[in-house]
Amino acid sequence: QVQLVESGGGLVHTGGSLRLSCAASGRSLTSYTMHWFRQAPGKEQEFVAAISESGTTTWYEDSVKGRFTISRDNQKNTVYLQMNSLKPEDTATYYCNAQFRAAGLDYWGQGTQVTVSS
Repeated sequence: QVQLVESGGGLVHTGGSLRLSCAASGRSLTSYTMHWFRQAPGKEQEFVAAISESGTTTWYEDSVKGRFTISRDNQKNTVYLQMNSLKPEDTATYYCNAQFRAAGLDYWGQGTQVTVSS
């Protein structure tokens, strides 16, 4: 079992920055592809970014490319999402997700709120 705890959300103005963290406990994340998803009120959950087990490969949703950076520190069992040039449309609850597809394992954090004011 993996427990994921997100932190770092908050209220920022347009153009501001936040750094989200996702700390894992219970098991090493080295076998897990890590993802960030978000869900705005009244909207479906959407993919934001992902990073491979080793951290060598990353993927981003088009609207965040060039503004968000996902990274991981396997020694600290933590994944990060650096968010720059934030826009009001980035307002959402952000969720950390760990996937180990070969083993059919999928874990979620409780979410952290990000609010960007215009």
